[in-house]
Amino acid sequence: MANVIDVLKERGFIEDMTHDEELYGHFDDGPVTCYIGFDPTASSLHVGSLIPIMSLAHMQREGHRPIALVGGGTGLVGDPSGKTEMRQLLTEAVVEENAKGLKRQLSRFIEFGDKKAMLVNNADWLVPLKYIPFLRDIGRHFSVNRMIKAESYRMRLDSDEGLSFIEFNYMVLQAYDFLELHDSHGCRLQMGGSDQWGNIVAGVELIRRMRQHTAFGITFPLITTSSGAKMGKTAKGAVWLDKERTSPYDYYQFWVNTDDRDVERFLALFTFLPMDEMRNIGGLEGADLNVAKTILAFEATRLAHGREDAVQAFHAASSMFGARALPEHILPSSRIPRAAARDDDDSSVPQTEMPLSAIQEGLPAFKLFLETGLTPSGGAARRLITQGGAYVNGNRVESYDEMINESNINDMEILLRAGKKRYHKIKIIN
Repeated sequence: MANVIDVLKERGFIEDMTHDEELYGHFDDGPVTCYIGFDPTASSLHVGSLIPIMSLAHMQREGHRPIALVGGGTGLVGDPSGKTEMRQLLTEAVVEENAKGLKRQLSRFIEFGDKKAMLVNNADWLVPLKYIPFLRDIGRHFSVNRMIKAESYRMRLDSDEGLSFIEFNYMVLQAYDFLELHDSHGCRLQMGGSDQWGNIVAGVELIRRMRQHTAFGITFPLITTSSGAKMGKTAKGAVWLDKERTSPYDYYQFWVNTDDRDVERFLALFTFLPMDEMRNIGGLEGADLNVAKTILAFEATRLAHGREDAVQAFHAASSMFGARALPEHILPSSRIPRAAARDDDDSSVPQTEMPLSAIQEGLPAFKLFLETGLTPSGGAARRLITQGGAYVNGNRVESYDEMINESNINDMEILLRAGKKRYHKIKIIN
């Protein structure tokens, strides 16, 4: 059986880790308990959170026990890592509500029943802490000289706003989380993004000093696209795992639009398909490469939203772009429907209902693109149209104030398109 460290390395998850040889041995000794913290600043995670989520899922699939820690306590303080200004502080009620949403989403990827995984909230042990005993017992193990050398602190110290005292405590609190999970659940491995290296090492060191045990850390690389863009950012903003914020169809389309150069890498990171099936993806071109993108989109959507939503998004995309059979030899382990897809199911395509009376006299094109959410602002709608990227029923819109009216209705529908692949249907109600 492969060591899970080798699995994660092969799939591109690991950037750095502590105690390399000892960590391999730790996994060879039997099931390992590991944890990752998730910041509850919103009620939904987004695509940028998928690397840590998938790493925990791989741990579980290889027989280990993952702990997902919701930072209900540290969320009340704010993590300065990767930020040039102080985060807005949240109330306990908001953090608690956000934590519920995160658990629902994590449950799509990780099985929490039968002690196979745990979800904990660090508010349970951080909020009741007494300040003086905490300073005496925990704070004395931290060197301010070493702390301010951490990248997360240096960035803030160099900023105009500076580093607040409340944020300066964050590293100590996260290290204490690691100690708490070590003591209560035998957890000796913390994982996180590359910006968390200083915080993770602080926890490793705290456990060594206070318990004389070796603990471990793994960090993940910052995932960017081949164009250099930050993963999960689009013209419409973040790509959320909450279907109320990003519909399964839009989520599917995000993955379908993956750059050709990223397909093989993203299949390794964001699906569980076998690596030996991905060896030839880099050599695919044209229609076959588009099949691989379709499978990437289907598998990623299936993990985040379930098979039913993934199938609906797949059929909806087929209704917009044409249906055809998918070759069996390309990523054969995928559960995607292989036969020629239905081309009459557009129920997952974003749609808006509009009364006939509202369109009879005509509406400027830019207003339709704004009101349907195809553009985030009226200015963006005007730019899209001016640059030739807006279409109505397949016809390019020539000017931003072109009137769309009753003559544009086909079978009680008007089809809008922004760019090459973003569609929205207006259903006309008589």
